Amino acid sequence: MGLGGNRLAGTNFKLGLLFILIAVSSWGILPIALKLTSEFIDPVSLTWLRFLVAFLVSLLLQKMAGNLEQFKSLGSRQWCSLLLVALLLIINYVSFVQSLDYLAPGSAQLSFQTAPFLLAFGGVLFFKEKLGALQLMCFATLALGMLLFFHPLLNLPQTVSGDVWLGVMIIQFSAISWSCYALLQRSLLSHITPGNILLFVYGFGLLAMSPFTDFSHLPSLDYSDWLVVMFCAVNTLVAYGCFAQSMKYWPTIQVGAMIALTPLISFLATEVVAAMGWWPNHFTAASLDLLAILGILLVVASVFGVQLLPMYRRR
Repeated sequence: MGLGGNRLAGTNFKLGLLFILIAVSSWGILPIALKLTSEFIDPVSLTWLRFLVAFLVSLLLQKMAGNLEQFKSLGSRQWCSLLLVALLLIINYVSFVQSLDYLAPGSAQLSFQTAPFLLAFGGVLFFKEKLGALQLMCFATLALGMLLFFHPLLNLPQTVSGDVWLGVMIIQFSAISWSCYALLQRSLLSHITPGNILLFVYGFGLLAMSPFTDFSHLPSLDYSDWLVVMFCAVNTLVAYGCFAQSMKYWPTIQVGAMIALTPLISFLATEVVAAMGWWPNHFTAASLDLLAILGILLVVASVFGVQLLPMYRRR
């Protein structure tokens, strides 16, 4: 590879890293805010508000950038793909919340970590990306690390009733929906900008969820409640916007590996909140044993391995 090619690859790597780190960090701290909203708003109404803010801001940004004209050049196939992308993301939102009726949040989060693997292997299947033996080994150790990290959560007493298996099936449906959304979104990037894709998703989501949104209790929200809601809304805009941008610069294999860091960031953020004594009724510090610490080290090492191997091959 020539000097120009090396510089371009280096720039793409840095941009991809920047965008995916912002996305993963945003998703990592989001559960803290979602936990706080459970006391004053239902999940569907919260999602509708998140989509509303994201839609309005996205519409303004896309209009200022002059990108709205792209919609006029789309063919019927691209419009169908956009519609499917929006449906898949809504299904992901609804099914994940539904799974919490049967699983503890930590167990649901662990089960959802099949999504990065589905995303990576989808890149191999549909975009002809290469997954070498060493990268495959990194994904295997990543899976082992996730199991070790969350092993205290695997002791689920509700297995007697069988509800846990229903919860696991629902969460896997959510993971499949999200992975398909991400892969289909990438296939559209040659026809439309990531910002316009998300603009359509937010707009369609608003229309689809309006009949199921309870607007009656919104006037009763106080100032602090609205701050938490707005944080969730901005988080949606930033996280999905940066995720869509990262797919332009990185292969899905590398993106999928980085997403596996999300639950670890959630854990660390929760530990910080508990240590600072914020919202003590909602968050308490967790105790880590040696297996959990080993799991953290395996996950981090595996993620770095997936990122560094492609760079080593280019030399």
